[in-house]
Amino acid sequence: MRINTEPEVCVGSGQCALAVPEVFDQDDEGTIVLLDANPAEEFHRDVHEAVSRCPVRAITVVDP
Repeated sequence: MRINTEPEVCVGSGQCALAVPEVFDQDDEGTIVLLDANPAEEFHRDVHEAVSRCPVRAITVVDP
């Protein structure tokens, strides 16, 4: 799994950070911060949940 984010599109809803705090965080303005672009398999399900929760689709995932 490879995660890509578009911080310039992010509206700061925080759903990603709530879903997988090990992979996503937010900066002081609430914008997405990617902590791990290649997370361990144990986080894959939660990452897909975060992608589905993002209201502006600022997160994309490429699965091998």
